[in-house]
Amino acid sequence: MSQTLPEALAAFNPGLPLAVALSGGADSTALLLACAEKWPGQVRAMHVHHGLQAAADGFQLHCETLCSRLGVPLAVRRVDARHGRGASPEDAARQARYEAIEAIPSVEWTDVAIENIAIAQHADDQVETILLALSRGAGLPGLSAMPACWQRGGLTFHRPLLAVPGPAIRDWLIARGEAWVEDPSNADVRFTRNRIRARLLPAIEAAFPHFRETFARSAAHAAQAQAILCDLGAQDLVALGLPPRIDGLQALSRPRQANVLRHWLRHVHDTSASKAQLDELLDQLADCTTRGHHLHLKIGRGFVRRQGDTLEWHAA
Repeated sequence: MSQTLPEALAAFNPGLPLAVALSGGADSTALLLACAEKWPGQVRAMHVHHGLQAAADGFQLHCETLCSRLGVPLAVRRVDARHGRGASPEDAARQARYEAIEAIPSVEWTDVAIENIAIAQHADDQVETILLALSRGAGLPGLSAMPACWQRGGLTFHRPLLAVPGPAIRDWLIARGEAWVEDPSNADVRFTRNRIRARLLPAIEAAFPHFRETFARSAAHAAQAQAILCDLGAQDLVALGLPPRIDGLQALSRPRQANVLRHWLRHVHDTSASKAQLDELLDQLADCTTRGHHLHLKIGRGFVRRQGDTLEWHAA
């Protein structure tokens, strides 16, 4: 079910003190205001200056003004979020942002131990993430969309607004007479996520008024199914041993082979195979019927090869 912002904050109970990632946009402005009201003196804010557009200085000024008025300590970190050749500018900015956010608590705030960080992504962001995953042919991990809570770099991240529609957040701010800054890049439909927001979401809402709830339900089902597959992959990997035995893999069905190989690559070697790479590996695995059969394939950031009766992965 969709929630109002007050309902979402009433159900949000992270460890304190809490840091809020503050971009200066409507969503993070509302989240900081609500958190500062709920936990006065227990909230801090962090702003990442990407330096990618002229308006970035305006974002920082808004954050500084807001935090000064609220009496919330603010840490600002400047990053180089330019993307390399062939890389996604959105992914590059996201990675730079999270790296900066992870560094701020231990570097900027040595007087207090902050272990919980709130991010202002909401229900519309969740739908956009699911639609992007569908457009890329993603599997269950992609269709599971964004988790409400996860850990990274020794910190616990929270998304307390995932059930709150984006328009409801802006209405809440307007009713309170609060201002925010608009990111000019949000209107640039060269970015896929912006095209989804501007063109696709209004059409989906017209056809399916409760799409936010139903999409979220599907994402939750996908996340639950993925959790079961992770458990099964872990159990199968224990039975196969490390490195995994070829004969044990061949005794499994092809879908189960694919699942345990994904689990092995991700959790043991921190890499992943494309669909084409995994299909080729499964085909080669089926052909390993003699001890002399050679196997050496590019998989993820390295290579999988046959070593006697087992499969081994080596970084490139």
